[in-house]
Amino acid sequence: MNYNFDQIIDRSNSDSAKWIYYNDDPLPLWVADMDFRSPEPVIRALHERIEHGVFGYCMPPVELAETICQRMRDLYDWEITPGQIIYVPSIVAGFNYVCRTIGQPGDEILTLTPVYPPFLTAPRFQDRVLTTVDLTLVKQGQHIDYEIDYDLFESSITPQTRGFMFCNPHNPIGRGYSLEEQQRLAEICLRHDITICSDEIHSDLLLGDTTHIPMATLSPEIADRCVTLIAPSKTFNQPGLQCGIAIIQNDTLRRSYEKAMRGLAGHINILGYTGALAAYTQGGEWLTQLLAYLTANRDYAVQYIGDNMPTIDATYPTATYLTWLDCRNAGIEGNPHQFFLTEANVALNDGQSFGKAGKGFVRLNFGCPRSILTQALDQMRDALDKIG
Repeated sequence: MNYNFDQIIDRSNSDSAKWIYYNDDPLPLWVADMDFRSPEPVIRALHERIEHGVFGYCMPPVELAETICQRMRDLYDWEITPGQIIYVPSIVAGFNYVCRTIGQPGDEILTLTPVYPPFLTAPRFQDRVLTTVDLTLVKQGQHIDYEIDYDLFESSITPQTRGFMFCNPHNPIGRGYSLEEQQRLAEICLRHDITICSDEIHSDLLLGDTTHIPMATLSPEIADRCVTLIAPSKTFNQPGLQCGIAIIQNDTLRRSYEKAMRGLAGHINILGYTGALAAYTQGGEWLTQLLAYLTANRDYAVQYIGDNMPTIDATYPTATYLTWLDCRNAGIEGNPHQFFLTEANVALNDGQSFGKAGKGFVRLNFGCPRSILTQALDQMRDALDKIG
């Protein structure tokens, strides 16, 4: 079937955090969920499960684990087994379990910034010490990108460094990492006996001809020290169903992870399992059409910013539905997030929440109907025009 991603769906009365968080009802291009209906097979499967009418305790569906294994095999030639899968209530919870698993209180966890804010809080919540390494910004005209400073990365490792939290594709900069980039990071982690948590929740959201390489597929040695986190939530726009997936091939590491979860992690609810299985088995056509729409939105947004907001530099995302805007030369006094919220009535994510390297930046979510994206960009342009 053909899906209409231009359709505007009123979310204002649906308890949507994205749409009701701000009292003055700005256009919300901030939190990372999309304004599109989930695939019809997912909605149908949820209706059928609700019609059953009994919502008792449930076990993880055997078919879901088998589906995940087959999906990894088909997409990446990656052989995993159902026993290597652990279900978690959310990927953010998964970060915290990893930090709780690795080392002891006071040990260090490393990450690359700017990065998704829960990367910055999970170590502290689990009595670990966060060490951040800034990615190197590279500017080409009005486009920006980031590179890894491998020398800085390795020099930031101390005898207390136990873990590396890796975001791939990277939120907020909207790019995946190449085989060479991952190999260099992995080799450093191997030399220093560091466990890797690879957040790959956006790995299905690939724009244009982009491909994804899971960190754990680089070698058996890397797989042996890797916790890979995935979910259907971003891909199929169902984060509210709360079903995340951890893949851990090392038996000892997996048992430690499960121990860290004891008493803290609730079971996935019935509808979370139902939605995940339907998405992975029947959501392919929807995803194909979604990626074409997001790619067109990406091109439109980046071109619009280039043509109409010459003082702002933007990433050209190859994955996710997020672009990262450098507003430091736009003549904005103070925080650009607050400026666009107040002067343009557009809610973006505050770059400072992604680490010190995000000061002066905002994150824009283009996972919405084109008309909403256009209106928001028009309002941002007009606000900038007023300050010359």
